[in-house]
Amino acid sequence: MSQENVSFMSDGLKLQGILHLPEGASPGKKYPAFMVLHGFGSNKGSHGCEEPSKMFAEWGYAMLRFDMRGCGDSEGERGNLICHEQVRDVSNALTFLQGHPNIDPDRIGCMGSSFGGAVTVYAAGVDKRVAAAISAGGWGHGEKKFRDQHPTPEAWKKFTDMLEAGKKHRAETGKSLMVPRYDIVPIPPHLRSNVTTGSHQMMTAETAQSMFDFRANDVVAAIAPRPLLLLHPAVDSVTPTQQSIDLFGHSKQPTELHLIADADHFLMGEGNPRVVNILKDWLAKFFPA
Repeated sequence: MSQENVSFMSDGLKLQGILHLPEGASPGKKYPAFMVLHGFGSNKGSHGCEEPSKMFAEWGYAMLRFDMRGCGDSEGERGNLICHEQVRDVSNALTFLQGHPNIDPDRIGCMGSSFGGAVTVYAAGVDKRVAAAISAGGWGHGEKKFRDQHPTPEAWKKFTDMLEAGKKHRAETGKSLMVPRYDIVPIPPHLRSNVTTGSHQMMTAETAQSMFDFRANDVVAAIAPRPLLLLHPAVDSVTPTQQSIDLFGHSKQPTELHLIADADHFLMGEGNPRVVNILKDWLAKFFPA
């Protein structure tokens, strides 16, 4: 496997990435590719990006992992993670890949975990150039997701009060209210070591509002007849499992849903043998190298 540092433009911002090519890639050969999207406030160095990139490159795919705007080494407002802007970043990353001499421009897929899974599904739903999609622990309805992540009346009031405080702060000061990441997306303490070094610990309130309003459920059916794979821990401590079940319910064929019993939220970075085998079988059937 070889890799190179790359950059491309998205809405006037320079985004930084790493492109992996299969070992021994020749200048004249074109490979199918996947874009690998990082999770909430994370970056291209996360295990959920690095591990699939290495694995897929070994299987004969080119892989692009990159920092969304405002994350990692990319330009953009720090900690301001707007879902629809990330969808545009994906489309611009795809345009970049289509121009690469080693990439088959008609066989570029997208995959992501958690926040990246939701963006993957939405991007595939609105951009017909996305040839295949894989979501791991993603979500399809922001408000329902947040209601389950803040389940008690007290927790829900705290969350919705934060959204209102963000709007008021913006109106009064013209600036964003910064809030702790775990006030937006709670993660149990025993799983926080999975949060990648360099991940944002403070986010804008607009980030939370963007996620609240984001509904991949509305566009997932438009992915068909392109293939979609939905993976989710059967019991997810971060993103409710029902989110992927609902995505499946709103989708059209060919879509597969797999619930993984022996994993938690960060399943793409764990090298779980069951996940690896599911990916291998699905790729062989729907998107062979």
